Amino acid sequence: MTYIENVFVCMAAPLVVALLSLKRGQRAALVFCLAGMGACLLSAYLNTFFARLYQADAVNAATQIAPVVEEILKLLPLLFFLAVFEPAFARFRLAAVIVAASFATFENICFLTQNGADQILFLLIRGFGTGAMHVVCGNVYGGALRPVWDSRPLRAACLFALLCVAIIYHAIYNLLVSAGGTPQLIAYFVPLPTALCFRLLARKAEA
Repeated sequence: MTYIENVFVCMAAPLVVALLSLKRGQRAALVFCLAGMGACLLSAYLNTFFARLYQADAVNAATQIAPVVEEILKLLPLLFFLAVFEPAFARFRLAAVIVAASFATFENICFLTQNGADQILFLLIRGFGTGAMHVVCGNVYGGALRPVWDSRPLRAACLFALLCVAIIYHAIYNLLVSAGGTPQLIAYFVPLPTALCFRLLARKAEA
């Protein structure tokens, strides 16, 4: 049995202590790290709840339930940040990437506690693949919202549409991983080039 709550406490404790030692304007990054890990912890509970509620097997839970739950929970702290603080686009994009990366980090650590750390090559491939997939889903908001950032109605509509895009991308990734063999290797490989493409597009937009 894996006690992911204990893992969360051990990871969150140094960040909370660090928050106490920083000035108010310097705490945002650590807060979003905690939000991302908290979203991952909560999604584990909700995934289990909905899987049992709908009597879904492992594949259906991974491809139909987990992507929806996880992407919505990753978006919630960003919506709160957007509604309460009205940040500039650059700060919102940074927050989206931090939440996604911390979500992936906590997920990878929980995977290690469940499966062990003896297969370094597989863990390396999976770690980069899963991490890149979550970062790509976070970058979806940052890349496409720039043109409509100053229009609240368009921004709200685009956020919902981009959430659907992130869910579909996540579901395809989980489906390929669940298939095993060559599709699984493809799934682990594709997110990293996708993340690099997002970076190139962001550079062009900033130029």
